[in-house]
Amino acid sequence: MTPSPAAFSVNNYDLALTLASGQAFRWRRCGDAWAGVVGSRWVRLRQEPDGIRAETAAPGGDWQWLRHYLQLDVDLEKILASFPDDPPMRDSLAACRGLRLLRQEPWECLASFICSSTKQIVQIEQIVGLLCRRFGETLPVPPGADSAWAFPSVERLAAASEAELRACKLGFRAPYLAGTARKLAAGEVDLARLAEMPLAEARAALLTLPGVGVKIADCVLLFAYGFQEAFPVDVWIIRALQQLYFPKRRVKLPRLRRFSRSHFGPYGGYAQQYLFHYMRTHRPSP
Repeated sequence: MTPSPAAFSVNNYDLALTLASGQAFRWRRCGDAWAGVVGSRWVRLRQEPDGIRAETAAPGGDWQWLRHYLQLDVDLEKILASFPDDPPMRDSLAACRGLRLLRQEPWECLASFICSSTKQIVQIEQIVGLLCRRFGETLPVPPGADSAWAFPSVERLAAASEAELRACKLGFRAPYLAGTARKLAAGEVDLARLAEMPLAEARAALLTLPGVGVKIADCVLLFAYGFQEAFPVDVWIIRALQQLYFPKRRVKLPRLRRFSRSHFGPYGGYAQQYLFHYMRTHRPSP
C-alpha cells in the first residue's frame, strides 16, 4: 500500500512542540517524522521548511479533516498578540514559539483525559495505546509502519467490563471510563451538542459524567471544542501561576482560577498551553 502524500504551507508551526505538549496522546516520533491516528486514519507528519508534509495509508480526500485537526488555518500571530505582555508570558512565548492547539474528536479527547488523572504523559500514552489495541479497530498502514488502531467507540467501551479496562492499566479510572461510556451510549449527554452551547452549559454537561472534574472538562472544552476561554488548571498550571505571578505569597486555588479568567485575555486557553509546556520543559522544580 503506497502512502498518499500532501503538503501544507504554513508559517510558525512547530510540529514537535504541538504533538508532544500533553494535549493529545496518540503520536510517536519515528525518525524525522511523527506517526499517529486521526479519526480512522493512520497519519505520518513531517516538518518541512515551508510547512508540513502528511502521508496516509489511504487517499486523504480533500484533507480538510487534517487541516481541521492541526488547526492550520488559525491566525496564530493574532492569538499571540492577545497574550498579556508580562515576563512569564514573554518567556513562555520565546520557549514555545510555534506551539499550536489541536482540535480533537470529542469522545477520544474526553476518554483520554479521564485516563490522565494523576498520571504523567508517558503513562497516559501507554494507557490509551492499550485501550486502542484491545478495543479499537485495526487500521491500514503502509509497508514497514507499526500497526495502528482507531480509538475505541463509545459503544465498545460501554460494553467492556471493569476488569477488561483495568487490564489496560486504568486502575481506579476504570469505573469512571466505563460509567462515562455507558452514560453517553444511553444518550444522557450528547457530545455533539456541546459545541452549540455556551461555555458554562457545556462544562456543566461534562461535569455530570463519572470521573470528570473541572480540569478534565476544561481540557475537553479547549482541545476538542475550541472554547478559548477554557483554562485548565492542573498541578503544572498551579505551579506556574504561583511561581511566576505570585512568588511571594501563597494563593489559594479559587483566587488562581479568578486570576486566570481575568488576566490572559480572550485566548486564555492558548496562553495556558504555552505556560503549561514552558513549566514542564524549561522551569526547574523548586
